[in-house]
Amino acid sequence: MSEWNNDYEEQVNEQIIEETKESSEKVKEEVPLSEAIPVMPSSKEEKPKKKHKVGKGILLTTIVALASFGGGSLYTSYQWMEKYEASNAASKEQSNAGTQTTIVPTSVTSAGVSVSDVAKKAADSVVEISTEVVATDQFFGQFVTQGAGSGVVLTEDGYIITNNHVIDGAKKITVRLTNGNEYTAKLIGTDTQTDVAVIKIDTQNEKLQAAELGDSDQLIVGEPAIAIGNPLGELGGTVTNGIISALDREITISGRSMRLLQTNAAINPGNSGGGLFNSQGQLVGLVVAKSSGSDVEGLGFAIPVNKVKEIADSLVQNGYVSGRPALGVKVVDVDSWQTAMQYNLNQTGVYVAELTEGGNAAAAGLKVGDFIVGIEDTQVSSTSDISNILSGNKVGDIVKVTISRNGKFVNVQLKLSELKPVQQTASEN
Repeated sequence: MSEWNNDYEEQVNEQIIEETKESSEKVKEEVPLSEAIPVMPSSKEEKPKKKHKVGKGILLTTIVALASFGGGSLYTSYQWMEKYEASNAASKEQSNAGTQTTIVPTSVTSAGVSVSDVAKKAADSVVEISTEVVATDQFFGQFVTQGAGSGVVLTEDGYIITNNHVIDGAKKITVRLTNGNEYTAKLIGTDTQTDVAVIKIDTQNEKLQAAELGDSDQLIVGEPAIAIGNPLGELGGTVTNGIISALDREITISGRSMRLLQTNAAINPGNSGGGLFNSQGQLVGLVVAKSSGSDVEGLGFAIPVNKVKEIADSLVQNGYVSGRPALGVKVVDVDSWQTAMQYNLNQTGVYVAELTEGGNAAAAGLKVGDFIVGIEDTQVSSTSDISNILSGNKVGDIVKVTISRNGKFVNVQLKLSELKPVQQTASEN
């Protein structure tokens, strides 16, 4: 690999010196403007560009089964960029000082800051996360599955942000820093609606490098974007770069509607919870998903950092997102006849499994066994529909809830209470 790099660097240097000499000779000749840029007739008939259809699938970028690589030399973008810039620096020194030739590395952003500079500033604030989840199967009983993702250091004393789906259901969470040190993490709080979670590690005397937070509201389409994460669960610290492709993109993930940043920086399984940085090395997004499909490229998504910070602050302070409205019931998506049989039901839908203690549902007239079919005249067919509808309300609002009970439709007026998380298989709404 090193011999190939040396040959490549020599070829690049020789080509640059040759182009510099040619440029100097041409400057001495006064070429008329009309002859300076000749327009050559095309010898081939131009074919129309083929339009590609974009797949609709969105894939969360956590890796569940850890990949294993055989012996070989693997280079991260960060390592390659350092070699590339070193080559360019050597080429500049060999160039004739009297010429006006300017060499600009492709790794330099529009703001004049190199991607390697961003990586050096931000890399230590991105960590690898591995999880152990105890699963149960009717044939094999209980067994442990492993998962992997990424996280970003929020504070020097050990608070780390990641995605909820990275640590969901984990019995053990391990964090690995860029220096190789590993720590067992404690779950502080998680929010399924925004897919944000906060964990904490006790590093004792080791001081962490917290990410510098940017302002996602100030982003513009086309500006540089650099992703740092742990693709495939084994390539921690990998750096990829691209641009901000779109803002406020509405995407449905696992039945929930989210407004995300879109980027063409390479995103792969294991990048979930990793950082999306701007050209100043500031965190502007938390990587959450990529578009799946064999004919899809360059479609990655991240949660805007302003939203992440808002959710993380509430999770650290309260253990849950405060101020979020709820009906005060625990509901189950009965979306198959197998689930219906489990609850001894003869229909599918959003089933009220339990009334939240201290909630307003009982006073409004809701009962266990009801099916919620509508809220404020908007149809409800899943638990995520309830969350999406209530997102436009606040605690204390009164809403009309339409339920199905014993084959009849009933409307009740319900005062929304505050949603607080519970460790249940059913969803609380």
